[in-house]
Amino acid sequence: MIEGANMFNKIKMWAKNLKRQIFILYYAYKDERVPWYAKVFTACVVAYAFSPLDLIPDFIPILGYLDDIILLPLGIILALKMIPKDVLADCEVMAEEMMKNKKPRNWIAGSLIVLIWGLITVWAVLSIYQLLN
Repeated sequence: MIEGANMFNKIKMWAKNLKRQIFILYYAYKDERVPWYAKVFTACVVAYAFSPLDLIPDFIPILGYLDDIILLPLGIILALKMIPKDVLADCEVMAEEMMKNKKPRNWIAGSLIVLIWGLITVWAVLSIYQLLN
């Protein structure tokens, strides 16, 4: 029983650290000292992390959690490497404060992701409809 609780605590700490890193990237994206290419990549990682939609839906066995376990952390690592160290230090302080208060809301990024998935769904439905007729 103790091993199970220890494993749960490790997973909980991993998730909390992942959340903290997302907040760091959120603030880094807004910083003018970050190069444009890093901002674009960082914005994509943050939008994907906050998006309720996944690249691979979670209901697909094993593969469904692949993006949550591998792709998202890999994106975070790559984005963190693109950002200057002094910016990261400043953003870490702001992220700690953010975690104490609330999560950022970026309705534009969320709406864009929902729009893209909506267009993909409409395209798929129309393609299937044309094949059947």
